[in-house]
Amino acid sequence: MSLRPLFLGLALLAGCSERPSFDPAKVNAAPIGKGLPRDFLLGTSTAAHQVEGANENDWTDWERGNYPDGTPHIADHSVSGPATDSWNRFDEDVALMKQLGSNAYRFGVEWSRLEPTPGAWNTEAAERYRQWAHTLRAQGIEPMVTLYHFTLPKWVSESGGWENPANIEAFERFSGRVAELLGADVDWWCTINEPNVYAVFGYMDGVWPPGKKDTVATAEVMANLLDAHARAARQLRIHDTWDADGDGKATLIGIAHHVRVFQPASGSTTDVAVAGLTDDFFNESIPKALRTGHISLFVPGSVALERDVPDLKGSIDYFGINYYTRDHLRQDLSPSFSHKYVPTGHDTNDLGWELYPEGLYLFLKRYAAFGLPLVVTENGLDDRSGERRPYYLRSHLYAVEQAVAEGAPVRGYFHWSLIDNFEWSDGYEPRFGLFRVDRSSAELTRRATPAVETFREAARNLGLTPTP
Repeated sequence: MSLRPLFLGLALLAGCSERPSFDPAKVNAAPIGKGLPRDFLLGTSTAAHQVEGANENDWTDWERGNYPDGTPHIADHSVSGPATDSWNRFDEDVALMKQLGSNAYRFGVEWSRLEPTPGAWNTEAAERYRQWAHTLRAQGIEPMVTLYHFTLPKWVSESGGWENPANIEAFERFSGRVAELLGADVDWWCTINEPNVYAVFGYMDGVWPPGKKDTVATAEVMANLLDAHARAARQLRIHDTWDADGDGKATLIGIAHHVRVFQPASGSTTDVAVAGLTDDFFNESIPKALRTGHISLFVPGSVALERDVPDLKGSIDYFGINYYTRDHLRQDLSPSFSHKYVPTGHDTNDLGWELYPEGLYLFLKRYAAFGLPLVVTENGLDDRSGERRPYYLRSHLYAVEQAVAEGAPVRGYFHWSLIDNFEWSDGYEPRFGLFRVDRSSAELTRRATPAVETFREAARNLGLTPTP
């Protein structure tokens, strides 16, 4: 078993050893938005299952279940159910985007809604998605469409999910049909959302469907998702031949990669080694595979996967970054070889994730070496009072502007999320929305949080015009 990944991880960690610290006074005084390129995409993100409502997929089955000890899969005992009913309230949500002054919106299409059984195409759902994309473009809002965001049709999950290579082929066919459906209005595509998170939570930690704890399956699923991405990208380029915005490019294809700063608890050899290994597996293996076409996944003592994937190299036109937090790691004997914690006194969101905007700057600087445009496809926090989000948004846009000033080719920032939504295994208690959703009302009323004005400020400084 090669030690190359260990040394690579340590080298990458050393490359981020200088930890910047933003001065809050400078952040608050900065004219947020003025340091961004004039063609910058300033928008928000959602995922189909989290906002649409009335879906039936592998997650809706999971939501109704319990772990062997009787603990419910969803922390607050909720099920997604109507979610925020965006399936029927899309025009309301577009009005919120206009209120923000955003010029872009990242949304997902639900595979289980479009293809509920193998080969059967729901023409009514397809037409609604087509209308969504057309409405956004007509309103001056650039649509970015995500093809896969964690949920599978039941017929796919029942046949082995992402462990079954036949389902990669099914996703390839699905991607081609979506390209034909939406291509006239969509140029920006995100094939797969966070393959590393999906694989770890579903196959290593067992807290998402299918609820396995198998490191070998974790690596296999990550590799299969990269294969699925490469095939989807090929289908998008074949079937989306419309240049919707007239810039000479019919498709701009990327992947949304979740990244976290892994800070060793100490300077000890073991803590530094574990942080380096974790960084290599979680943060670096996917972009490295996209650069080279070769997948290399390494977990000491259990996984050493090497695979070449046709068409993976050169499959993306931009690199998407989902950034939320920093983890401090101390070596232990768990399957991940580490204990994750937040030091006492460090500011956190309501889910206990450390607030560290400097990490976004670090990753934008790191991935600038990719040589491709970068897009922050997700960034946000659980803030149930709504009072901390304005500074969070400001400080992370400040991080983007600092990276841009130093040459990072950042093309866009999408805040997670436009509205409160169903936050997977945490249910409805977390509040990530720029707009609060009142779940006590039958109308699921959307109300602005204080961060809306911060977003509007950035939009005005960028030259966009929020609706009064």
